Amino acid sequence: MKNLDDLRVEIDKIDDEIVKLLSKRMEFVKKIGDLKNSAGAPVYRPKREKDIINRLISKKGKLLSKKAIESIYYEIFSISRNIEKPQVVAFLGPIGTYSHQAAKSRFGAISSYLPLLSIDAVFKELVNKSAKYGVVPIENNTEGAVGATLDCLARFKEVKIVAEIYMDIHHSFVSDCEKISEIKTIFSHPQGYNQCLKFLEDHGLSDCEFIATKSTAMAAQRASNTPNSAAICSQIAANIYQVPVMFDKIEDNLANRTRFLILSDFKNQKTDNDKTSIMAQTDHKAGSLARLLQAFKDNNINLTKLESRPIKQKDFVSRFFIDFQGHIDDENVGQAFADAKHSGCEIEWLGSYMNGDE
Repeated sequence: MKNLDDLRVEIDKIDDEIVKLLSKRMEFVKKIGDLKNSAGAPVYRPKREKDIINRLISKKGKLLSKKAIESIYYEIFSISRNIEKPQVVAFLGPIGTYSHQAAKSRFGAISSYLPLLSIDAVFKELVNKSAKYGVVPIENNTEGAVGATLDCLARFKEVKIVAEIYMDIHHSFVSDCEKISEIKTIFSHPQGYNQCLKFLEDHGLSDCEFIATKSTAMAAQRASNTPNSAAICSQIAANIYQVPVMFDKIEDNLANRTRFLILSDFKNQKTDNDKTSIMAQTDHKAGSLARLLQAFKDNNINLTKLESRPIKQKDFVSRFFIDFQGHIDDENVGQAFADAKHSGCEIEWLGSYMNGDE
Protein backbone atom coordinates (compact mmCIF):
# COMPACT_ATOMS: atom_id res chain seq x y z
CA MET A 1 0.00 0.00 0.00
CA LYS A 2 1.35 3.42 -0.96
CA ASN A 3 2.14 5.91 1.80
CA LEU A 4 1.19 9.62 1.88
CA ASP A 5 4.34 10.79 0.09
CA ASP A 6 3.85 8.24 -2.70
CA LEU A 7 0.25 9.39 -3.22
CA ARG A 8 1.35 13.04 -3.36
CA VAL A 9 3.92 12.17 -6.03
CA GLU A 10 1.14 10.61 -8.12
CA ILE A 11 -0.99 13.74 -7.68
CA ASP A 12 1.96 15.91 -8.74
CA LYS A 13 2.33 13.87 -11.92
CA ILE A 14 -1.36 14.31 -12.71
CA ASP A 15 -1.18 18.06 -12.00
CA ASP A 16 1.74 18.37 -14.40
CA GLU A 17 -0.29 16.59 -17.07
CA ILE A 18 -3.35 18.77 -16.40
CA VAL A 19 -1.31 21.96 -16.92
CA LYS A 20 0.14 20.60 -20.17
CA LEU A 21 -3.32 19.73 -21.45
CA LEU A 22 -4.75 23.10 -20.38
CA SER A 23 -1.93 24.88 -22.20
CA LYS A 24 -2.69 22.82 -25.30
CA ARG A 25 -6.39 23.64 -24.96
CA MET A 26 -5.61 27.36 -24.76
CA GLU A 27 -3.57 27.17 -27.97
CA PHE A 28 -6.72 26.02 -29.77
CA VAL A 29 -8.74 28.68 -27.94
CA LYS A 30 -6.37 31.36 -29.25
CA LYS A 31 -6.85 30.13 -32.82
CA ILE A 32 -10.62 30.15 -32.37
CA GLY A 33 -10.42 33.66 -30.93
CA ASP A 34 -8.47 34.90 -33.95
CA LEU A 35 -11.14 33.46 -36.26
CA LYS A 36 -13.98 34.98 -34.21
CA ASN A 37 -12.33 38.40 -34.02
CA SER A 38 -11.66 38.50 -37.75
CA ALA A 39 -15.31 37.58 -38.43
CA GLY A 40 -16.70 39.90 -35.74
CA ALA A 41 -18.36 36.94 -34.01
CA PRO A 42 -19.24 37.04 -30.28
CA VAL A 43 -16.82 35.36 -27.87
CA TYR A 44 -19.47 34.31 -25.37
CA ARG A 45 -21.37 31.21 -26.53
CA PRO A 46 -23.65 29.98 -23.69
CA LYS A 47 -24.93 26.99 -25.67
CA ARG A 48 -21.43 25.75 -26.52
CA GLU A 49 -20.41 26.01 -22.86
CA LYS A 50 -23.55 24.20 -21.71
CA ASP A 51 -23.01 21.44 -24.28
CA ILE A 52 -19.44 20.90 -23.03
CA ILE A 53 -20.58 20.72 -19.40
CA ASN A 54 -23.41 18.30 -20.18
CA ARG A 55 -21.02 16.06 -22.11
CA LEU A 56 -18.44 16.07 -19.29
CA ILE A 57 -21.03 15.40 -16.59
CA SER A 58 -21.67 12.04 -18.25
CA LYS A 59 -17.94 11.23 -17.79
CA LYS A 60 -17.50 12.62 -14.25
CA GLY A 61 -17.02 9.34 -12.37
CA LYS A 62 -17.92 8.79 -8.72
CA LEU A 63 -16.18 11.65 -6.91
CA LEU A 64 -16.92 14.62 -9.18
CA SER A 65 -20.41 16.07 -8.80
CA LYS A 66 -22.28 18.08 -11.44
CA LYS A 67 -21.64 21.23 -9.38
CA ALA A 68 -17.92 20.46 -9.24
CA ILE A 69 -17.74 20.05 -13.04
CA GLU A 70 -19.59 23.35 -13.50
CA SER A 71 -17.31 25.18 -11.05
CA ILE A 72 -14.15 23.90 -12.73
CA TYR A 73 -15.23 24.45 -16.30
CA TYR A 74 -16.88 27.84 -15.92
CA GLU A 75 -13.49 29.01 -14.66
CA ILE A 76 -11.77 27.37 -17.65
CA PHE A 77 -14.32 29.01 -19.96
CA SER A 78 -13.58 32.38 -18.37
CA ILE A 79 -9.84 31.99 -18.95
CA SER A 80 -10.54 30.86 -22.51
CA ARG A 81 -12.79 33.84 -23.27
CA ASN A 82 -10.19 36.25 -21.92
CA ILE A 83 -7.56 34.67 -24.18
CA GLU A 84 -9.88 35.07 -27.16
CA LYS A 85 -10.60 38.67 -26.17
CA PRO A 86 -10.15 40.44 -22.79
CA GLN A 87 -13.51 40.84 -21.03
CA VAL A 88 -14.95 43.63 -18.91
CA VAL A 89 -18.10 42.73 -16.99
CA ALA A 90 -20.23 45.49 -15.45
CA PHE A 91 -22.61 44.60 -12.62
CA LEU A 92 -24.82 46.16 -9.98
CA GLY A 93 -22.29 46.77 -7.24
CA PRO A 94 -20.52 47.36 -5.03
CA ILE A 95 -18.26 44.33 -4.69
CA GLY A 96 -20.03 41.65 -2.67
CA THR A 97 -23.55 41.96 -4.08
CA TYR A 98 -25.55 39.01 -5.33
CA SER A 99 -25.11 40.44 -8.84
CA HIS A 100 -21.35 40.21 -8.28
CA GLN A 101 -21.73 36.61 -7.18
CA ALA A 102 -23.88 35.81 -10.24
CA ALA A 103 -21.36 37.48 -12.56
CA LYS A 104 -18.43 35.53 -11.10
CA SER A 105 -20.35 32.26 -11.47
CA ARG A 106 -20.25 32.72 -15.26
CA PHE A 107 -17.26 34.94 -15.94
CA GLY A 108 -14.84 33.57 -13.33
CA ALA A 109 -12.09 35.15 -11.29
CA ILE A 110 -9.88 36.26 -14.18
CA SER A 111 -12.33 38.64 -15.89
CA SER A 112 -12.19 42.38 -15.23
CA TYR A 113 -15.18 43.51 -13.17
CA LEU A 114 -16.74 46.94 -13.08
CA PRO A 115 -19.01 47.47 -10.04
CA LEU A 116 -21.59 50.22 -10.54
CA LEU A 117 -24.06 51.70 -8.09
CA SER A 118 -27.16 51.61 -10.27
CA ILE A 119 -28.75 49.40 -12.90
CA ASP A 120 -28.98 52.44 -15.17
CA ALA A 121 -25.19 52.84 -14.97
CA VAL A 122 -24.66 49.22 -16.07
CA PHE A 123 -26.70 49.82 -19.22
CA LYS A 124 -24.86 53.09 -19.93
CA GLU A 125 -21.46 51.38 -19.72
CA LEU A 126 -22.63 48.77 -22.23
CA VAL A 127 -23.88 51.45 -24.63
CA ASN A 128 -20.60 53.35 -24.25
CA LYS A 129 -18.63 50.12 -24.95
CA SER A 130 -16.75 50.45 -21.66
CA ALA A 131 -17.95 46.93 -20.82
CA LYS A 132 -18.79 44.00 -23.08
CA TYR A 133 -21.17 42.29 -20.65
CA GLY A 134 -23.52 43.41 -17.92
CA VAL A 135 -25.17 41.44 -15.11
CA VAL A 136 -28.33 42.78 -13.45
CA PRO A 137 -31.25 41.27 -11.50
CA ILE A 138 -34.59 41.03 -13.31
CA GLU A 139 -36.90 39.29 -10.81
CA ASN A 140 -37.12 37.52 -7.48
CA ASN A 141 -39.59 34.77 -6.68
CA THR A 142 -40.54 36.51 -3.42
CA GLU A 143 -40.54 40.21 -4.32
CA GLY A 144 -41.31 40.07 -8.05
CA ALA A 145 -39.85 42.09 -10.91
CA VAL A 146 -37.02 44.64 -10.63
CA GLY A 147 -38.61 47.76 -12.10
CA ALA A 148 -35.33 49.56 -12.82
CA THR A 149 -34.17 46.71 -15.07
CA LEU A 150 -37.46 46.66 -16.98
CA ASP A 151 -37.28 50.43 -17.48
CA CYS A 152 -33.69 50.24 -18.75
CA LEU A 153 -34.54 47.43 -21.19
CA ALA A 154 -37.15 49.78 -22.66
CA ARG A 155 -34.79 52.78 -22.84
CA PHE A 156 -31.50 51.26 -24.02
CA LYS A 157 -32.50 49.51 -27.23
CA GLU A 158 -28.90 48.70 -28.21
CA VAL A 159 -28.53 46.39 -25.19
CA LYS A 160 -29.77 42.83 -25.63
CA ILE A 161 -30.31 39.88 -23.28
CA VAL A 162 -27.87 37.09 -24.19
CA ALA A 163 -28.25 34.73 -21.21
CA GLU A 164 -29.92 34.29 -17.84
CA ILE A 165 -28.83 32.92 -14.47
CA TYR A 166 -31.07 31.57 -11.72
CA MET A 167 -29.39 31.72 -8.32
CA ASP A 168 -30.51 30.67 -4.85
CA ILE A 169 -30.40 33.70 -2.56
CA HIS A 170 -29.63 33.28 1.15
CA HIS A 171 -29.52 36.29 3.47
CA SER A 172 -27.40 36.57 6.60
CA PHE A 173 -27.94 38.82 9.62
CA VAL A 174 -24.57 40.34 10.51
CA SER A 175 -23.43 42.69 13.27
CA ASP A 176 -20.49 43.68 15.45
CA CYS A 177 -22.84 43.70 18.46
CA GLU A 178 -22.44 40.90 20.97
CA LYS A 179 -26.14 40.86 21.90
CA ILE A 180 -29.15 41.23 19.64
CA SER A 181 -30.67 43.69 22.16
CA GLU A 182 -27.86 46.17 21.40
CA ILE A 183 -28.99 46.61 17.79
CA LYS A 184 -30.78 49.89 17.08
CA THR A 185 -30.38 50.23 13.29
CA ILE A 186 -30.64 47.75 10.42
CA PHE A 187 -29.16 48.41 6.99
CA SER A 188 -30.41 46.53 3.94
CA HIS A 189 -31.59 46.80 0.38
CA PRO A 190 -35.42 47.07 0.60
CA GLN A 191 -35.93 43.76 -1.20
CA GLY A 192 -33.58 41.96 1.19
CA TYR A 193 -35.32 43.52 4.17
CA ASN A 194 -38.80 42.58 2.91
CA GLN A 195 -37.68 38.99 2.32
CA CYS A 196 -36.79 38.60 6.04
CA LEU A 197 -39.76 40.19 7.83
CA LYS A 198 -40.71 37.07 9.79
CA PHE A 199 -37.15 36.68 11.13
CA LEU A 200 -37.14 40.33 12.22
CA GLU A 201 -40.50 39.93 13.95
CA ASP A 202 -39.53 36.68 15.68
CA HIS A 203 -36.36 38.26 17.09
CA GLY A 204 -37.93 41.54 18.21
CA LEU A 205 -36.17 43.59 15.55
CA SER A 206 -39.18 45.01 13.70
CA ASP A 207 -39.01 48.29 15.66
CA CYS A 208 -35.35 48.92 14.87
CA GLU A 209 -34.68 51.83 12.53
CA PHE A 210 -34.48 50.56 8.96
CA ILE A 211 -32.11 52.44 6.63
CA ALA A 212 -32.40 51.45 2.98
CA THR A 213 -29.21 51.00 0.97
CA LYS A 214 -28.65 50.59 -2.76
CA SER A 215 -27.34 47.04 -2.26
CA THR A 216 -26.93 44.41 0.43
CA ALA A 217 -23.14 44.77 0.06
CA MET A 218 -23.41 48.47 0.88
CA ALA A 219 -25.51 47.47 3.89
CA ALA A 220 -22.64 45.33 5.19
CA GLN A 221 -20.22 48.19 4.59
CA ARG A 222 -22.42 50.63 6.54
CA ALA A 223 -22.85 48.16 9.41
CA SER A 224 -19.09 47.65 9.62
CA ASN A 225 -18.55 51.25 10.74
CA THR A 226 -21.84 52.14 12.48
CA PRO A 227 -22.19 51.37 16.22
CA ASN A 228 -25.24 49.38 17.40
CA SER A 229 -26.17 48.40 13.87
CA ALA A 230 -26.69 45.28 11.79
CA ALA A 231 -27.10 44.40 8.13
CA ILE A 232 -29.03 41.93 6.04
CA CYS A 233 -26.60 40.81 3.36
CA SER A 234 -24.84 37.90 1.67
CA GLN A 235 -22.10 35.91 3.36
CA ILE A 236 -19.65 37.11 0.71
CA ALA A 237 -20.38 40.72 1.68
CA ALA A 238 -20.01 39.89 5.37
CA ASN A 239 -16.61 38.35 4.65
CA ILE A 240 -15.45 41.27 2.50
CA TYR A 241 -16.37 43.89 5.12
CA GLN A 242 -15.44 41.64 8.07
CA VAL A 243 -18.77 41.81 9.92
CA PRO A 244 -19.55 38.73 12.06
CA VAL A 245 -22.53 36.60 11.05
CA MET A 246 -25.08 36.31 13.87
CA PHE A 247 -27.69 34.30 11.91
CA ASP A 248 -27.50 32.55 8.55
CA LYS A 249 -30.31 31.85 6.03
CA ILE A 250 -32.84 34.22 7.58
CA GLU A 251 -35.07 34.67 4.53
CA ASP A 252 -38.76 33.88 4.99
CA ASN A 253 -38.79 31.76 1.84
CA LEU A 254 -35.97 29.22 1.95
CA ALA A 255 -36.60 28.59 -1.75
CA ASN A 256 -35.71 32.25 -2.41
CA ARG A 257 -34.30 32.63 -5.94
CA THR A 258 -33.33 35.55 -8.12
CA ARG A 259 -33.14 35.58 -11.89
CA PHE A 260 -30.25 37.60 -13.35
CA LEU A 261 -29.77 38.72 -16.95
CA ILE A 262 -26.49 38.73 -18.84
CA LEU A 263 -26.53 41.66 -21.25
CA SER A 264 -24.41 42.43 -24.30
CA ASP A 265 -24.76 43.56 -27.92
CA PHE A 266 -25.12 40.41 -30.03
CA LYS A 267 -27.74 37.90 -31.14
CA ASN A 268 -27.54 34.24 -30.12
CA GLN A 269 -27.97 31.42 -32.58
CA LYS A 270 -30.97 29.13 -32.16
CA THR A 271 -30.87 26.16 -29.78
CA ASP A 272 -33.47 23.52 -28.96
CA ASN A 273 -34.31 25.22 -25.63
CA ASP A 274 -34.66 28.96 -26.20
CA LYS A 275 -36.47 31.75 -24.46
CA THR A 276 -37.24 35.16 -25.95
CA SER A 277 -38.01 38.45 -24.19
CA ILE A 278 -39.97 41.28 -25.78
CA MET A 279 -41.50 44.61 -24.84
CA ALA A 280 -44.99 45.17 -26.24
CA GLN A 281 -47.21 48.21 -26.33
CA THR A 282 -50.88 47.98 -27.25
CA ASP A 283 -53.54 50.50 -28.20
CA HIS A 284 -55.20 52.06 -25.16
CA LYS A 285 -58.49 50.40 -26.09
CA ALA A 286 -60.66 47.59 -24.76
CA GLY A 287 -59.46 44.18 -25.93
CA SER A 288 -56.00 45.31 -27.09
CA LEU A 289 -54.11 43.06 -24.65
CA ALA A 290 -56.41 40.14 -25.49
CA ARG A 291 -55.58 40.54 -29.19
CA LEU A 292 -51.85 40.56 -28.40
CA LEU A 293 -52.13 37.36 -26.35
CA GLN A 294 -54.32 35.75 -29.00
CA ALA A 295 -51.51 36.21 -31.56
CA PHE A 296 -49.25 34.01 -29.43
CA LYS A 297 -51.98 31.46 -28.71
CA ASP A 298 -52.83 31.14 -32.41
CA ASN A 299 -49.17 30.34 -33.15
CA ASN A 300 -48.82 27.80 -30.31
CA ILE A 301 -46.31 29.87 -28.32
CA ASN A 302 -46.13 29.37 -24.55
CA LEU A 303 -45.76 32.58 -22.53
CA THR A 304 -43.70 32.22 -19.34
CA LYS A 305 -43.92 35.80 -18.05
CA LEU A 306 -46.23 38.79 -18.49
CA GLU A 307 -45.38 41.95 -16.56
CA SER A 308 -46.91 45.42 -16.97
CA ARG A 309 -44.83 48.51 -16.36
CA PRO A 310 -46.06 52.13 -16.54
CA ILE A 311 -44.69 54.40 -19.24
CA LYS A 312 -43.56 57.25 -17.04
CA GLN A 313 -43.90 59.88 -19.77
CA LYS A 314 -47.61 59.04 -20.21
CA ASP A 315 -50.29 59.08 -17.54
CA PHE A 316 -51.68 55.64 -16.72
CA VAL A 317 -50.42 53.95 -19.87
CA SER A 318 -48.40 50.74 -19.56
CA ARG A 319 -46.12 48.60 -21.67
CA PHE A 320 -45.87 44.84 -21.27
CA PHE A 321 -42.74 42.76 -20.78
CA ILE A 322 -43.21 39.22 -22.04
CA ASP A 323 -41.06 36.09 -21.96
CA PHE A 324 -41.98 33.10 -24.09
CA GLN A 325 -40.53 29.79 -25.23
CA GLY A 326 -38.88 30.07 -28.63
CA HIS A 327 -36.35 32.06 -30.67
CA ILE A 328 -36.81 35.25 -32.68
CA ASP A 329 -35.88 33.30 -35.84
CA ASP A 330 -38.59 30.64 -35.34
CA GLU A 331 -41.22 30.75 -38.07
CA ASN A 332 -44.17 30.74 -35.66
CA VAL A 333 -42.61 33.58 -33.64
CA GLY A 334 -42.28 35.69 -36.78
CA GLN A 335 -45.92 34.99 -37.61
CA ALA A 336 -47.04 35.90 -34.08
CA PHE A 337 -45.20 39.23 -34.35
CA ALA A 338 -46.84 39.92 -37.70
CA ASP A 339 -50.30 39.07 -36.31
CA ALA A 340 -49.71 41.29 -33.27
CA LYS A 341 -48.58 44.19 -35.43
CA HIS A 342 -51.63 43.78 -37.65
CA SER A 343 -53.84 44.13 -34.55
CA GLY A 344 -52.16 47.42 -33.60
CA CYS A 345 -49.42 46.23 -31.22
CA GLU A 346 -45.82 47.45 -31.23
CA ILE A 347 -43.15 44.89 -30.30
CA GLU A 348 -39.51 45.48 -29.39
CA TRP A 349 -37.25 42.40 -29.34
CA LEU A 350 -35.05 42.32 -26.21
CA GLY A 351 -33.14 39.11 -26.83
CA SER A 352 -33.31 35.35 -27.47
CA TYR A 353 -31.22 33.11 -25.26
CA MET A 354 -30.94 29.61 -23.86
CA ASN A 355 -33.37 28.83 -21.03
CA GLY A 356 -31.35 28.96 -17.80
CA ASP A 357 -34.00 27.56 -15.46
CA GLU A 358 -32.86 23.93 -15.27
